[in-house]
Amino acid sequence: MLTSVDRLLFVRGVPIFNELRDDFLVRLASIMDELSFPEQHTIFTEGQEGRALYIVVKGQVKVHLQDGQTLAELEAGACFGEMSLFDAEPRSASVTTIEACDCLILTQHQLYEAIDETPGIAINIIRLLSRRIRELNNDLKAKQQEAKTLSHSSNLMYANESRSPMAAVPMMVDDGTYTVGEENGSFYSGFPH
Repeated sequence: MLTSVDRLLFVRGVPIFNELRDDFLVRLASIMDELSFPEQHTIFTEGQEGRALYIVVKGQVKVHLQDGQTLAELEAGACFGEMSLFDAEPRSASVTTIEACDCLILTQHQLYEAIDETPGIAINIIRLLSRRIRELNNDLKAKQQEAKTLSHSSNLMYANESRSPMAAVPMMVDDGTYTVGEENGSFYSGFPH
C-alpha cells in the first residue's frame, strides 16, 4: 500500500494528471482505491461493462483482444480503461496482468465529481485519448505501407517469373527463324537458324 505522500507523487507523474494543480492532485489521490492483482489475472474482459480508470503503480499489464492479439503492454505510470469513463460502451479490449500488479482505481462517479470541481482534468484526458488515436493511426499507416510494399514486391516477382520462362525459350517457327517470347505476348522473330 502506498502512503498518502507516495500516492500523491505517483499520481502527479501520470500523464493525464500532470498539468493539474497540487490541491486537486491531493484530493484526487486521496479518493482513489488501490487494488493488487496476481500474475496472469484478467482485470477486465473485452465486451464487459466498465466504469473505472486504472493506473499501474507496480507491475505490468497486457491490453489484448479476445482473439489473443496484443495491442499494448503497459508499465508503472500508464493508465487504461479511461474510455469507459466517458461512454456507455462495453470495454474495447481485455487487460491481463503479465506479472503481479498494483493499481490505483478511479471510478466514473469519483472522476465526474472531480471534473465538476476542476475541468482541467477533462482536457488532459482528451489529450491522452487523442495521443492514443494518433499512435494507432500511425501504426495502421505503417502496416498499410508494409502491406503495399510486400504486395508490390510480390507482383514484381510474379511478373519476372512469368516473363522469364518465355524469354528464355526460343521457338522455331515454320519459316525457319527463331522466335523469342516477350512479356506482352508478342514475339520477336527473324533470327536465322
